[in-house]
Amino acid sequence: MSTNPSIEAVVVPPTHDLGDGFHVRRALPSRERRMVGPFVFFDQMGPAVLRAGTGLDVRPHPHIGLATVTYLFDGEIIHRDSLGSNQPIRPGEVNWMIAGRGIVHSERTAADKRAAGSSLFGIQTWIALPKAEEERAPSFRHHAASELPVIEGEGKSLRLIAGSLYGARAPVATLSDMFYADVTLAADARLPVATDHEQRALFIIRGRVDIDGSGFDAGQLVVLRPQQAIAVRALAPSQLLLLGGAPMDGPRHVWWNFVSSSTERIEQAKADWRAGRLGSVPGDPEFIPLPTTPAVQSQPAEYP
Repeated sequence: MSTNPSIEAVVVPPTHDLGDGFHVRRALPSRERRMVGPFVFFDQMGPAVLRAGTGLDVRPHPHIGLATVTYLFDGEIIHRDSLGSNQPIRPGEVNWMIAGRGIVHSERTAADKRAAGSSLFGIQTWIALPKAEEERAPSFRHHAASELPVIEGEGKSLRLIAGSLYGARAPVATLSDMFYADVTLAADARLPVATDHEQRALFIIRGRVDIDGSGFDAGQLVVLRPQQAIAVRALAPSQLLLLGGAPMDGPRHVWWNFVSSSTERIEQAKADWRAGRLGSVPGDPEFIPLPTTPAVQSQPAEYP
């Protein structure tokens, strides 16, 4: 627990080396905080340089009860899913995949990028769905960077990835009260964080910021106290992600790639994947088998 009256918790996620210099940092779920608004999973992948002849190869795997957002700062990932989607995602764009009652997808490096070598740096988040939406039909929508609202001025630039913030609303079809934004700040620029949403946090991508006299560095997730209006001041040129929203309508269970308000529903999803009932990705016949004993803190199938 933080002694700063504006801060509820600070998460310093450990770095996991997955080989070939590819690192991830998991900020949610963590011992300090399980969720922030509907955000139930938050991973930083990279920055990494992928050698020529190698690339990201996340084989087809299933999800239920969530929406996924992959947001890149560098590189490219090819998303393919059981709906037939085949979509590259590049920096500043949004792939919004609602798993609902079940979807299967893969994430890979394109052949041309693989041959020459490439770089990769981004964030993957899972957004838990409200109970009334957990069994909705799966869907996928891509949004170009040009579709997303941008707010600029006084040394700051904010791209709204999803939800609503500062009077703007992103075109992403969210299913709950939430916000997610990419912010860059010049040195000494100030960013007020209003109390429009009950649960709020910021993740520092680069630089260093001050909140009410406390300094925070890249790689930290800072959870703000509810109803506390604060201002973030950049102590150096900085980039951060703002995220949060309304509290979820009850706890969520997370097992491997499955999120649900019901443990029984997760057991059904496990049986469905084992039996091949959740579908497949056209043109990508590989798949990740159901693990035997995954835990919330174990590495999920989002990475090789």
